[in-house]
Amino acid sequence: MPSATEAPQGPLAVHFDGVRLAFPVKNKPEYEVLAPLTLSVAPQQFISIVGPTGCGKSTLLNVAAGLLKPTGGRVLIDGAPLPGLNRGAGYLFQQDALMPWKTALQNVAVPLEIAGIPAAEAAERAQAWLGKVGLARFGDRYPHQLSGGQRKRVGMAQVLIRDPQLLLMDEPFGPLDAQTRQIMGTLLLDLWAGTGKAVIFVTHDLEEAIALSDRVILLSAGPSARLIGDYDIDLPRPRNTADIRLLPRFHELHHAIWSQLRGEVAKAYAEQAA
Repeated sequence: MPSATEAPQGPLAVHFDGVRLAFPVKNKPEYEVLAPLTLSVAPQQFISIVGPTGCGKSTLLNVAAGLLKPTGGRVLIDGAPLPGLNRGAGYLFQQDALMPWKTALQNVAVPLEIAGIPAAEAAERAQAWLGKVGLARFGDRYPHQLSGGQRKRVGMAQVLIRDPQLLLMDEPFGPLDAQTRQIMGTLLLDLWAGTGKAVIFVTHDLEEAIALSDRVILLSAGPSARLIGDYDIDLPRPRNTADIRLLPRFHELHHAIWSQLRGEVAKAYAEQAA
């Protein structure tokens, strides 16, 4: 797998080429969120980005989505510069993006209807996706009638029904309890396996990052956050995100990454307290 410091070799799902991002601040020097950063993500690769609060994890995700334009550098998608909104990406946010006046089935069908798919076909495909996420009998339920985990399953189906080749996930399981997060993580891996999709997953939970990923990318404390760690996660697949945490290698990886991460977390808290 390509590392963060290597030049890109062959086709890449995403390549951040010296990406820098800064915001203007009135009557003050600009605020640099991300120092120049180079990172490659291969097709079919699942990477997680971890780092202290405020280090620019979500910002980097928004750059890949085309929602933010880099101040410097460029983003390549499948080898071509990203000109604007990344229409080949699916984005799953931390907060629910479901329409409260639509049923689960109708919410899942929305992306197809926007794409001009006839309503009957969209509903049929949406029902199939509800089945894939274990909600075949819940299609007539409204979001307020679903648990947090069930709403997340509807949200995943809503994103995946478009068949995006790149999945951008910004702490999608953050609001859920620990047990439900593990169940959702295993479901995500089952849906992702064999699809050929690349995944960029942002999380504050280091255990979650290791359990899901092929690589864990570590950002330093901000401002001017830098890429300071790129860890290969050499755990066997397929994985159950609960069982994988029992392996000695899991704990070795956790210790190695946390040994570097905890210093950055301390820096971030000191910066915020100053």
